[in-house]
Amino acid sequence: MIDIEPTTDGVLLPIRAQAGARKNGVVGVHDGRLKVAVTQAPEKGKANGAIQKVLAAALGLKKSQVELVVGPTSSQKKFRLTGVTADALRERIAALLAEI
Repeated sequence: MIDIEPTTDGVLLPIRAQAGARKNGVVGVHDGRLKVAVTQAPEKGKANGAIQKVLAAALGLKKSQVELVVGPTSSQKKFRLTGVTADALRERIAALLAEI
């Protein structure tokens, strides 16, 4: 189960980043975090931007609704998502994981 944290200004989603992968996408759950793979190298924020785009597309959000708030240089990150409730986010993630 992913530890989604509701906050006053959105929802915090813990991510396990895998940079330099063969393809972009949500690939599963790792240690209570949503695992996201991107082809970009982890340099100068390129992978973070790619993860932001992958999350927005996969969860049906705009890129501006997805913001990195913890872990810019770590593989363990937290993104703030706005415009979605924790329950709605859980449903979207469950649907995504069912497709994998």
